Amino acid sequence: MQKNPKLLVALALIPQIILLNILAQFPEFVETYYSTGMYQWISTISRLVFGWIPFSFGDIFYATAIIFIIRWLVVTRKRIFKDFKNWVIDIFATISLIYFAFHLFWAFNYYRLPLHKNLNLKANYTTEELVTVTEKLIKKSNALHLGVAIHDTLKVDLPYSKKDILSMAPLGYKELQKQYPHLEYHPKSIKMSLFSLPLTYMGFSGYLNPLTNEAQVDELIPIYKFPTTVSHEIAHQLGYAAENEANFIGSLAAMSHEDIYFKYCGTTFALRHCLYEVYRRSPEKYDTLLPTINRGILKNYQEVQDFWNGYQNITEPVFKETYNSFLKANNQQGGMESYSYVVALYVNYFL
Repeated sequence: MQKNPKLLVALALIPQIILLNILAQFPEFVETYYSTGMYQWISTISRLVFGWIPFSFGDIFYATAIIFIIRWLVVTRKRIFKDFKNWVIDIFATISLIYFAFHLFWAFNYYRLPLHKNLNLKANYTTEELVTVTEKLIKKSNALHLGVAIHDTLKVDLPYSKKDILSMAPLGYKELQKQYPHLEYHPKSIKMSLFSLPLTYMGFSGYLNPLTNEAQVDELIPIYKFPTTVSHEIAHQLGYAAENEANFIGSLAAMSHEDIYFKYCGTTFALRHCLYEVYRRSPEKYDTLLPTINRGILKNYQEVQDFWNGYQNITEPVFKETYNSFLKANNQQGGMESYSYVVALYVNYFL
């Protein structure tokens, strides 16, 4: 009996899923041999190959792939009735190859050691500790705000172009590298997304292309969000797949930057997460903390909120829920709610 290569590739999806579930039980193995081993070579080579291209090669690839898939479905539609078995095999063979490439080039990082273990931090904290750190961040944010705004009631407008920020962001990692040598970032590969408008309507400010290792940033978002968003996507490039961990490392890189505007954006980013958790745990304490924050900082928060409100649509919850399911399927048990884990990192780091 002649073997069907496509069938073998399609069936390979089953052992891949099984092996992945086994691998998830050994985060130390993933951390040692993939995240801090093989992936570092894959990431560096990918950024060398694609980083110099002035536009997003990954976005062009995505667009081409979507057109090809639509064309293939149209051309082969009659096979659904005449050759359904092989039509399904073709689909699952393709899924199997994509699944393999996705994990090989990046997604194994979802199964590495939690960041708090790498940094020797606790994973939990008390409300009192949270309030202490939030007060520290308020004091630091207010001081930085007055260093870049002429009055405490004015929001901060960065004096840079968005392209300037793409170039400046790696300097924060250069400073952070002095404390954590494994966070070295070179060469760079940061691009404006060619799909910024649909990305905005979907409710996302950036993403990493796992196949080309290009960091993509939504060029429409307010410039106040640019330093932390770019730094967040760089964290993904360095192998931190979990959104909460990328949030922490990205904001830490911005706070470590020599530029005061980056420091302001990074610090107020951390403050916003901590404030939200204070509100969730103790609304009364939140009400006492809020008046101590410079009004200009709150205006920057409102600026971002107004931006996203302006793009709300009926499809956004669908995309958010899809991504939520994606996170859960990739070892992020809390889905998008697991973002709150970043607060545990902030509290225990700053304490």
